[in-house]
Amino acid sequence: MKNFNGKVAAITGAASGMGRALAIALAREGCHLALADKNPQGLAQTVAQAQAATLLPLRISSQELDVGDRDAMFAWAAASAAEHGQINLIFNNAGVALSSTVEGSSLADLEWIVDVNFWGVVHGTQAFLPYLKQAGDGHIINTSSVFGLFSQPGMSGYNATKFAVRGFTESLRQELDLQGNGVSATCVHPGGIRTDIARTSRISDNVKGFLIDNEQQARDDFEKLFITSAQTAAKVILLGVRKNKRRVLIGRDAHFLDLFIRLLPSAYQALVVWVSRRMAPKPGKARPAVYEPQDERGL
Repeated sequence: MKNFNGKVAAITGAASGMGRALAIALAREGCHLALADKNPQGLAQTVAQAQAATLLPLRISSQELDVGDRDAMFAWAAASAAEHGQINLIFNNAGVALSSTVEGSSLADLEWIVDVNFWGVVHGTQAFLPYLKQAGDGHIINTSSVFGLFSQPGMSGYNATKFAVRGFTESLRQELDLQGNGVSATCVHPGGIRTDIARTSRISDNVKGFLIDNEQQARDDFEKLFITSAQTAAKVILLGVRKNKRRVLIGRDAHFLDLFIRLLPSAYQALVVWVSRRMAPKPGKARPAVYEPQDERGL
Protein backbone atom coordinates (compact mmCIF):
# COMPACT_ATOMS: atom_id res chain seq x y z
CA MET A 1 0.00 0.00 0.00
CA LYS A 2 1.90 3.02 -1.28
CA ASN A 3 -0.69 5.69 -0.52
CA PHE A 4 -3.78 6.13 1.64
CA ASN A 5 -5.89 8.40 -0.52
CA GLY A 6 -9.40 6.96 -0.84
CA LYS A 7 -8.61 4.10 1.53
CA VAL A 8 -10.53 3.36 4.76
CA ALA A 9 -8.67 2.93 8.07
CA ALA A 10 -10.08 1.64 11.35
CA ILE A 11 -8.21 2.76 14.49
CA THR A 12 -8.67 1.65 18.10
CA GLY A 13 -7.47 3.81 20.97
CA ALA A 14 -8.26 6.83 18.80
CA ALA A 15 -9.21 9.24 21.59
CA SER A 16 -5.63 10.35 22.26
CA GLY A 17 -1.94 9.70 21.70
CA MET A 18 -0.81 7.70 18.71
CA GLY A 19 -4.38 6.80 17.76
CA ARG A 20 -5.34 10.45 17.43
CA ALA A 21 -2.09 11.30 15.62
CA LEU A 22 -2.68 8.47 13.14
CA ALA A 23 -6.24 9.65 12.50
CA ILE A 24 -5.11 13.21 11.77
CA ALA A 25 -2.16 12.11 9.59
CA LEU A 26 -4.36 9.75 7.56
CA ALA A 27 -7.08 12.40 7.16
CA ARG A 28 -4.50 14.75 5.64
CA GLU A 29 -3.75 12.05 3.08
CA GLY A 30 -7.39 11.61 2.10
CA CYS A 31 -8.08 8.45 4.06
CA HIS A 32 -11.59 7.78 5.40
CA LEU A 33 -11.73 6.82 9.07
CA ALA A 34 -13.58 4.49 11.41
CA LEU A 35 -12.48 5.45 14.94
CA ALA A 36 -13.06 3.69 18.26
CA ASP A 37 -12.21 4.25 21.92
CA LYS A 38 -13.69 3.84 25.41
CA ASN A 39 -13.43 7.61 25.95
CA PRO A 40 -16.31 9.28 24.06
CA GLN A 41 -15.17 12.83 24.87
CA GLY A 42 -11.65 12.26 23.59
CA LEU A 43 -13.02 10.41 20.59
CA ALA A 44 -15.23 13.36 19.64
CA GLN A 45 -12.19 15.65 19.86
CA THR A 46 -10.23 13.38 17.54
CA VAL A 47 -13.08 13.38 15.02
CA ALA A 48 -13.18 17.19 15.09
CA GLN A 49 -9.39 17.50 14.70
CA ALA A 50 -9.29 14.99 11.86
CA GLN A 51 -12.06 16.86 10.04
CA ALA A 52 -10.22 20.14 10.54
CA ALA A 53 -6.98 18.65 9.21
CA THR A 54 -8.26 18.33 5.63
CA LEU A 55 -10.51 20.06 3.12
CA LEU A 56 -11.31 16.74 1.46
CA PRO A 57 -14.84 15.32 1.84
CA LEU A 58 -13.91 12.44 4.13
CA ARG A 59 -16.26 10.01 5.84
CA ILE A 60 -15.37 9.76 9.54
CA SER A 61 -17.35 7.46 11.81
CA SER A 62 -16.79 6.84 15.51
CA GLN A 63 -17.78 4.20 18.04
CA GLU A 64 -17.44 4.00 21.84
CA LEU A 65 -15.86 0.58 22.25
CA ASP A 66 -14.18 -1.80 24.69
CA VAL A 67 -11.67 -3.71 22.56
CA GLY A 68 -11.73 -6.58 25.05
CA ASP A 69 -15.38 -7.22 24.16
CA ARG A 70 -15.19 -9.64 21.23
CA ASP A 71 -18.83 -9.31 20.19
CA ALA A 72 -18.62 -5.52 20.26
CA MET A 73 -15.45 -5.56 18.15
CA PHE A 74 -17.00 -7.80 15.48
CA ALA A 75 -20.15 -5.65 15.46
CA TRP A 76 -18.04 -2.51 14.99
CA ALA A 77 -16.10 -4.10 12.13
CA ALA A 78 -19.32 -5.07 10.35
CA ALA A 79 -20.89 -1.65 10.91
CA SER A 80 -17.74 0.15 9.69
CA ALA A 81 -17.55 -1.97 6.54
CA ALA A 82 -21.24 -1.34 5.84
CA GLU A 83 -20.93 2.42 6.38
CA HIS A 84 -17.70 2.95 4.44
CA GLY A 85 -18.13 0.25 1.79
CA GLN A 86 -14.70 -1.29 2.48
CA ILE A 87 -11.90 -1.46 5.05
CA ASN A 88 -8.24 -1.33 4.02
CA LEU A 89 -6.37 -0.85 7.29
CA ILE A 90 -6.89 -1.79 10.92
CA PHE A 91 -4.65 -0.18 13.54
CA ASN A 92 -4.97 -2.24 16.74
CA ASN A 93 -3.53 0.57 18.79
CA ALA A 94 -5.46 0.60 22.11
CA GLY A 95 -3.28 -0.21 25.12
CA VAL A 96 -2.93 0.14 28.89
CA ALA A 97 -0.09 -0.34 31.39
CA LEU A 98 0.25 -2.13 34.72
CA SER A 99 3.05 -1.97 37.27
CA SER A 100 3.05 -4.85 39.77
CA THR A 101 5.21 -7.70 41.01
CA VAL A 102 4.45 -11.19 39.73
CA GLU A 103 3.65 -12.41 43.23
CA GLY A 104 1.38 -9.48 43.97
CA SER A 105 -0.50 -9.24 40.65
CA SER A 106 -4.23 -9.62 41.15
CA LEU A 107 -6.27 -11.73 38.75
CA ALA A 108 -8.50 -8.71 38.06
CA ASP A 109 -5.54 -6.53 37.00
CA LEU A 110 -4.06 -9.29 34.83
CA GLU A 111 -7.39 -9.95 33.13
CA TRP A 112 -7.77 -6.20 32.53
CA ILE A 113 -4.42 -5.74 30.81
CA VAL A 114 -4.66 -8.98 28.81
CA ASP A 115 -8.17 -8.07 27.64
CA VAL A 116 -7.03 -4.72 26.26
CA ASN A 117 -3.44 -5.29 25.14
CA PHE A 118 -3.68 -8.82 23.77
CA TRP A 119 -7.29 -9.84 23.23
CA GLY A 120 -8.02 -6.41 21.79
CA VAL A 121 -5.40 -7.07 19.11
CA VAL A 122 -6.69 -10.60 18.46
CA HIS A 123 -10.30 -9.44 18.24
CA GLY A 124 -9.44 -6.53 15.96
CA THR A 125 -7.36 -8.71 13.67
CA GLN A 126 -9.95 -11.48 13.35
CA ALA A 127 -12.89 -9.08 13.04
CA PHE A 128 -11.39 -6.98 10.24
CA LEU A 129 -9.31 -9.54 8.32
CA PRO A 130 -12.22 -10.80 6.18
CA TYR A 131 -12.99 -7.21 5.08
CA LEU A 132 -9.33 -6.51 4.29
CA LYS A 133 -9.22 -9.65 2.14
CA GLN A 134 -12.42 -8.59 0.45
CA ALA A 135 -10.90 -5.19 -0.37
CA GLY A 136 -7.89 -6.96 -1.91
CA ASP A 137 -5.51 -4.29 -0.58
CA GLY A 138 -5.19 -4.36 3.17
CA HIS A 139 -2.81 -3.98 6.10
CA ILE A 140 -2.99 -4.93 9.79
CA ILE A 141 -0.91 -2.80 12.15
CA ASN A 142 -0.60 -4.17 15.69
CA THR A 143 1.02 -2.12 18.45
CA SER A 144 3.47 -3.97 20.68
CA SER A 145 6.18 -2.03 22.56
CA VAL A 146 9.89 -2.01 23.31
CA PHE A 147 8.65 -4.13 26.21
CA GLY A 148 7.77 -6.72 23.58
CA LEU A 149 11.53 -6.94 22.92
CA PHE A 150 12.88 -7.03 26.48
CA SER A 151 11.53 -7.38 30.01
CA GLN A 152 11.99 -5.49 33.24
CA PRO A 153 10.93 -6.08 36.86
CA GLY A 154 7.54 -4.83 37.96
CA MET A 155 6.09 -4.98 34.44
CA SER A 156 5.41 -8.70 33.97
CA GLY A 157 1.77 -8.25 32.91
CA TYR A 158 2.65 -5.53 30.41
CA ASN A 159 5.66 -7.48 29.13
CA ALA A 160 3.56 -10.63 28.70
CA THR A 161 0.94 -8.88 26.59
CA LYS A 162 3.43 -7.04 24.41
CA PHE A 163 5.52 -10.17 23.79
CA ALA A 164 2.25 -11.92 22.91
CA VAL A 165 1.34 -9.22 20.38
CA ARG A 166 4.75 -9.59 18.78
CA GLY A 167 4.49 -13.37 18.46
CA PHE A 168 0.89 -13.20 17.24
CA THR A 169 1.67 -10.58 14.59
CA GLU A 170 4.84 -12.24 13.32
CA SER A 171 2.95 -15.52 12.87
CA LEU A 172 0.08 -13.65 11.19
CA ARG A 173 2.48 -11.96 8.76
CA GLN A 174 3.96 -15.30 7.73
CA GLU A 175 0.50 -16.76 7.09
CA LEU A 176 -0.50 -13.74 4.99
CA ASP A 177 2.73 -14.00 2.98
CA LEU A 178 1.98 -17.66 2.27
CA GLN A 179 -1.60 -16.91 1.24
CA GLY A 180 -0.70 -14.00 -1.06
CA ASN A 181 -4.14 -12.44 -0.67
CA GLY A 182 -3.19 -8.77 -0.85
CA VAL A 183 -3.15 -8.31 2.93
CA SER A 184 -0.04 -7.73 5.04
CA ALA A 185 0.82 -7.11 8.70
CA THR A 186 3.26 -5.00 10.68
CA CYS A 187 4.22 -5.14 14.36
CA VAL A 188 5.00 -1.75 15.91
CA HIS A 189 7.45 -1.36 18.80
CA PRO A 190 7.30 2.18 20.18
CA GLY A 191 9.82 3.44 22.70
CA GLY A 192 8.80 6.32 24.97
CA ILE A 193 5.95 8.09 23.17
CA ARG A 194 4.30 11.18 24.65
CA THR A 195 0.81 9.77 25.29
CA ASP A 196 -1.59 9.47 28.26
CA ILE A 197 -0.51 5.93 29.14
CA ALA A 198 1.40 6.97 32.28
CA ARG A 199 -1.64 8.79 33.67
CA THR A 200 -4.03 5.93 32.91
CA SER A 201 -1.77 3.10 34.06
CA ARG A 202 -2.42 1.01 37.16
CA ILE A 203 0.31 0.95 39.81
CA SER A 204 0.01 -1.65 42.56
CA ASP A 205 1.03 -0.98 46.14
CA ASN A 206 3.44 -3.93 46.05
CA VAL A 207 6.00 -1.99 43.98
CA LYS A 208 6.04 0.99 46.36
CA GLY A 209 9.20 0.98 48.45
CA PHE A 210 10.52 -1.88 46.28
CA LEU A 211 10.91 -0.37 42.82
CA ILE A 212 9.40 3.10 43.27
CA ASP A 213 9.09 5.75 45.99
CA ASN A 214 5.44 6.60 45.43
CA GLU A 215 2.83 6.50 42.71
CA GLN A 216 3.06 10.11 41.58
CA GLN A 217 6.86 9.98 41.45
CA ALA A 218 6.63 6.81 39.35
CA ARG A 219 4.24 8.44 36.87
CA ASP A 220 6.48 11.51 36.66
CA ASP A 221 9.60 9.40 36.11
CA PHE A 222 7.78 7.32 33.49
CA GLU A 223 6.79 10.43 31.56
CA LYS A 224 10.40 11.63 31.53
CA LEU A 225 11.15 8.66 29.28
CA PHE A 226 8.66 9.88 26.66
CA ILE A 227 11.08 11.38 24.16
CA THR A 228 9.12 10.96 20.91
CA SER A 229 5.94 12.81 19.98
CA ALA A 230 2.81 10.95 18.92
CA GLN A 231 2.90 12.86 15.63
CA THR A 232 6.40 11.58 14.86
CA ALA A 233 5.32 8.07 15.82
CA ALA A 234 2.40 8.24 13.39
CA LYS A 235 4.71 9.31 10.54
CA VAL A 236 7.09 6.42 11.25
CA ILE A 237 4.22 3.91 11.39
CA LEU A 238 2.70 5.07 8.10
CA LEU A 239 6.12 4.98 6.42
CA GLY A 240 6.50 1.43 7.70
CA VAL A 241 3.15 0.49 6.13
CA ARG A 242 4.20 2.03 2.81
CA LYS A 243 7.42 0.00 2.88
CA ASN A 244 5.53 -3.12 4.02
CA LYS A 245 7.89 -3.57 6.97
CA ARG A 246 7.48 -6.55 9.25
CA ARG A 247 8.68 -4.61 12.30
CA VAL A 248 8.66 -0.87 13.00
CA LEU A 249 10.80 0.61 15.78
CA ILE A 250 9.85 4.10 16.96
CA GLY A 251 12.32 6.41 18.67
CA ARG A 252 16.05 6.30 19.21
CA ASP A 253 15.44 4.51 22.52
CA ALA A 254 13.66 1.67 20.70
CA HIS A 255 16.52 1.35 18.21
CA PHE A 256 19.09 1.34 21.01
CA LEU A 257 17.23 -1.30 23.03
CA ASP A 258 16.73 -3.48 19.98
CA LEU A 259 20.50 -3.46 19.37
CA PHE A 260 21.15 -3.98 23.09
CA ILE A 261 19.00 -7.12 23.18
CA ARG A 262 20.60 -8.48 20.01
CA LEU A 263 24.05 -8.11 21.60
CA LEU A 264 23.03 -9.44 25.03
CA PRO A 265 19.99 -11.67 24.40
CA SER A 266 19.89 -13.10 27.94
CA ALA A 267 22.74 -11.34 29.79
CA TYR A 268 20.80 -8.03 29.56
CA GLN A 269 18.66 -9.22 32.48
CA ALA A 270 21.57 -9.00 34.93
CA LEU A 271 22.27 -5.44 33.81
CA VAL A 272 18.59 -4.50 34.27
CA VAL A 273 18.71 -5.95 37.80
CA TRP A 274 21.87 -3.91 38.57
CA VAL A 275 20.28 -0.68 37.30
CA SER A 276 17.02 -1.40 39.16
CA ARG A 277 18.91 -1.91 42.43
CA ARG A 278 20.68 1.42 42.02
CA MET A 279 17.43 3.22 41.26
CA ALA A 280 15.29 1.49 43.90
CA PRO A 281 14.20 3.52 46.97
CA LYS A 282 16.65 3.38 49.87
CA PRO A 283 15.31 3.13 53.44
CA GLY A 284 15.25 6.57 55.01
CA LYS A 285 16.29 8.24 51.76
CA ALA A 286 12.99 8.77 49.98
CA ARG A 287 13.05 11.59 47.49
CA PRO A 288 11.40 14.75 48.81
CA ALA A 289 8.08 15.80 47.36
CA VAL A 290 8.30 18.67 44.90
CA TYR A 291 5.74 21.45 45.21
CA GLU A 292 4.04 22.30 41.95
CA PRO A 293 1.66 25.28 41.80
CA GLN A 294 -1.89 24.46 40.77
CA ASP A 295 -3.71 26.27 38.02
CA GLU A 296 -7.05 27.98 38.57
CA ARG A 297 -8.88 24.70 37.94
CA GLY A 298 -6.98 22.97 40.72
CA LEU A 299 -5.07 20.70 38.29
